[in-house]
Amino acid sequence: SLPFIFFFFANDNYTLRQYPLGDTIGVKLKITGGIAVKIAEITFSPTGGTQKVANIITSELSGTVSKIDLTDWKTDFENIILEKEDVAVIAVPSYGGRVPALAVERIKRLHGNQTKCVLVCVYGNRAYEDTLVELNDIAEDSGFRVIAAISAIAEHSIMHQYATGRPDGKDKAELCGFAKQIMKKIDDGAAENKILDLPGNHPYKKSGGSGLVPKTKGNCINCGLCAKKCPAQAISYENNQHTDGSKCISCMRCVSICPQSARTLNKLMVSAVALAMKKVCSKRKNNELFL
Repeated sequence: SLPFIFFFFANDNYTLRQYPLGDTIGVKLKITGGIAVKIAEITFSPTGGTQKVANIITSELSGTVSKIDLTDWKTDFENIILEKEDVAVIAVPSYGGRVPALAVERIKRLHGNQTKCVLVCVYGNRAYEDTLVELNDIAEDSGFRVIAAISAIAEHSIMHQYATGRPDGKDKAELCGFAKQIMKKIDDGAAENKILDLPGNHPYKKSGGSGLVPKTKGNCINCGLCAKKCPAQAISYENNQHTDGSKCISCMRCVSICPQSARTLNKLMVSAVALAMKKVCSKRKNNELFL
């Protein structure tokens, strides 16, 4: 990814600053308290649900948006340095009530430099348990200053019958409202030195994978897309039909992007898990804002 350059406005002076934050999407530019705010959208979103939520939120935050993809193992995260005047949105899915281990590892390599930070935890309508409190700890340890947090729902990445089509229109309106409240908190200067009361436990619940490792069907053409895009580098480049089960995090990236629909899970296992989760997943859960 190439660095990009933009102008920083402070007290009517122009200072040139460079950010090695990858590809940039210009959304809006608003002079807030004499400062041109830059938004760093930092996401771990293997199948796109978390990315959808993050996009909704950052589209309502005033500033130019730069995207940092935590699933991209080729990125040199240690060379990503943010500034105190910026705002970071760190969005991750909840895997079994915890932050995905790969996301933990990569967030820890970032340099927060006291950047104001909004945490976003996305889950598939079951529960997010210790995800937000763990993400808060990781962000603070990496030098971010957490000012707000959101829990949001997106379609389950494995059992698609749960939270189907979410975030939907109702979610979008709610998340946009959350973002406006966060922006007001920043504009009013109320984002300093307040500790958020987040749900979750210390110590965190024991982490554990789903054990659902995708298999390859006979129509695989060995195109290599799954191996190239696998966040965990669990799929062989030479033989795309081989997946290292010890590395696989059951993120479903390979299943969702395969152009031949050649990656799949054991249907009996998925049905059994879906049935076990039916009681806790069937009722629509709401998004939450912590300010």
